[in-house]
Amino acid sequence: MKSLFARLASFCIGLSLVAAAPVVAAELAPDALVKRVTEEVLTIVRADRELQNGNTRKAIELVDTKVLPHFDFMRMTRLAVGRDWKKATPEQQKQLADEFRKLLVHTYANSVTAYRDQKIVYKPFKAADSDSDVIVRTEVVQPGSKPIELDYALEKGADGWKVFDVIVGGISLVTNYRETFRQEVSASGVDGLIKMLVDKNRKLEADTGKPAAKK
Repeated sequence: MKSLFARLASFCIGLSLVAAAPVVAAELAPDALVKRVTEEVLTIVRADRELQNGNTRKAIELVDTKVLPHFDFMRMTRLAVGRDWKKATPEQQKQLADEFRKLLVHTYANSVTAYRDQKIVYKPFKAADSDSDVIVRTEVVQPGSKPIELDYALEKGADGWKVFDVIVGGISLVTNYRETFRQEVSASGVDGLIKMLVDKNRKLEADTGKPAAKK
């Protein structure tokens, strides 16, 4: 996996998608949802000294309860696994989605504690009322660095809009994992990919208990 991209993507996602209550979110248009929850997470992080000081446990709880309800993890995992998805049984597919979710929980939690003075610029949004898949375009402005294009792919379902991909600087988050996943399935089968994700998540969980590095 491209670790730099993964860190960047996860930071942007964590920054932008700590959200309002699901009932409220379901009523919002996709661009309004992204904007509302972005501003809410900025307010939360700026006001929380523990998050700023690297309290990963608190960040994980925040991400797990507020961020991930706005993601379609089954679709994200299906896209990340690609053509090998059909090789997995329904139970394996569920395991893959569960482990992929855990992986991104830890990654997003680290991104939340990494926030400094980034700002989000919201691009003009156009979509027909009948559209069920849309792209919401934003830009992350960082002091001393070039702006980063950050786009969200969302799908409308029965419970409102949900993110199924994030595109950072033109690179898709889900397809970024695809080659690594494909290689693992080719070498060790679907169970091998599940084991790889389980092992990675166990390591991340163990690292969570370590003291946070000073910033």
